[in-house]
Amino acid sequence: MKATVAVAAAAALASSVNAGSVHHRHAHDAFRAAALEKKDNNATCGCTTIYSTYYGEATLSFPPAPPVPTTTPTTPAIAAVPTISTTTPARAPVTATSTAIVVPTPVPQTCSTTGVYTFPATTITLTDSTTVCVPSSTVVPSGTHTLGGVTTIVTTATTVTCPYATVSTSEGVVTSVVATTTYVCPSAGTYTIAPTTTTVDHSTTVTVPVVTNFPPGTYTQPEVVTTVTETNTVIYCPFDIPTPSVSTTAVPVPTTPAQVPTTPAQVPTTPVQVSSVSVEVPTSYPAVTSVVPSVTVIPSSSSSKPRPTGTLGGPAGQPWGISYTPYLTDAQGGCKSQSQVDSDIAAIAASGVKTVRVYSTDCDTLVNVGGACSKHGIKIILGIFIDAPGCDAHNPSVAEQISAIKSWAQWDLVDLISVGNEAVFHGYCQPSELASLITKCKGEFSGYTGKYTTAETVNIWQQSDFSSAICGVVDVAGANAHAFFNTETDASQAGQFVKGQLDIVSKICGNVPGIILETGWPSAGNSMGLAIPGESQQSIAVQSIVKECGDKAVMFSLTSDKWKDPNTPCGCEQHFGLAKVLGINI
Repeated sequence: MKATVAVAAAAALASSVNAGSVHHRHAHDAFRAAALEKKDNNATCGCTTIYSTYYGEATLSFPPAPPVPTTTPTTPAIAAVPTISTTTPARAPVTATSTAIVVPTPVPQTCSTTGVYTFPATTITLTDSTTVCVPSSTVVPSGTHTLGGVTTIVTTATTVTCPYATVSTSEGVVTSVVATTTYVCPSAGTYTIAPTTTTVDHSTTVTVPVVTNFPPGTYTQPEVVTTVTETNTVIYCPFDIPTPSVSTTAVPVPTTPAQVPTTPAQVPTTPVQVSSVSVEVPTSYPAVTSVVPSVTVIPSSSSSKPRPTGTLGGPAGQPWGISYTPYLTDAQGGCKSQSQVDSDIAAIAASGVKTVRVYSTDCDTLVNVGGACSKHGIKIILGIFIDAPGCDAHNPSVAEQISAIKSWAQWDLVDLISVGNEAVFHGYCQPSELASLITKCKGEFSGYTGKYTTAETVNIWQQSDFSSAICGVVDVAGANAHAFFNTETDASQAGQFVKGQLDIVSKICGNVPGIILETGWPSAGNSMGLAIPGESQQSIAVQSIVKECGDKAVMFSLTSDKWKDPNTPCGCEQHFGLAKVLGINI
């Protein structure tokens, strides 16, 4: 079954959902070369391990787990069955199943047929802090992999005790359990406690339980309306960040796992792999959206520096930037020549666009695109592209891009560096891994004093595990917001939708402003609810976006590209070129 995430975006449009629910990656990796590089082995800390285990609620077993005693739901425990909207023709009865709601984890709803589904709002109130296991899945290639665990940083020799997630098998039933472990760490450093190790002989989706803590409060899963285009689709409806509990008794809200030191480390170190429980990881659980606990991010030497000053964007009422890939646009693709790239960038600059966003360093991007930007007086948003599991600098593709950018080092041309494009959305990174990679890049690009970000859909930014890991390492919150993939938005409302998404992401990290790194509308393809593709609709949508928030947005994209996948549900991936609509003469 295909799994997707639906999130309410009330600030954008009434009854609309976040475009992340059906958003597709735009095939930026079609021609990326993968260099071979042996991954370094992690060191081990040699700490003494003392195990003390207690068993919690079985949140991964099926049928659903019994209710958590400290949970007081204010709505029925079983989510209401979604109904087909009256805006679609009558059809055979829809079969939909849901999971008992005992804690505010994303609620899976199984839709057996296609159609427009309405998932009613659900509210849960927790009167006590609740710690449970939540499944997290990721795709891993063949080989041995270490997943999960709890990362903590100590500044001196100490003993740490913290909960961790593992699995238990009893009479053939596999359940998740919360256990505690105590480590005696002999020196300062970063320790990954009780990770899970698994070995697979082919590319596999692996699911492991992770410890997630829910503080007291009222959690609301807003009403969601979404279009299902494939049978047996699983929709995950996440809960919003909770409001304070209505309980009259003051309840302390823990912000870190019990007894884990919270003092930030002052000594940057390489993560240390410590002894772990040997656990056989089950791979037969249904695929779910990754939900991982927040972990401490390793500070780099640059983390103590003040945030870069200045703001990003262009003049009001004009597009700030446009995304650009130096690929030929025919079905065969391939790299454009230096003269072809120069011609494209000259046309972009002549139109008044102030910056171009690139996604990687392939096809001589830095030399050709960077050189043309310097020649024609516009800026560049650099990208490090992550196109497979392996969200660290040991990934050969990532290492190659970091090395190329370091060697190029034309920092005066750079408006922004984006590490990753929807890497968490597509399961290539866990939030903590991405945060560590951003920090790594800051250390590698020592001559660069500008801003860093990553690009994700707004529903990913709204996940507390993501924002808690990423907000502290970025200078702007970069969002990809495509109104076309919100089935309740027509072309005339595109600007209002994207502006709403910008407003949402601008509030997630407090003093970290938001920016839109991808937005557009296709000129051809299949309709997605009220979102209809077409040349006239594209023109209306783009004008609306530019009017509402073009000065804070990167338009997607310069050209329509035949090498992209024509067989997606929208049939639109080849038709996002905006040169004509934006008056760029290429």
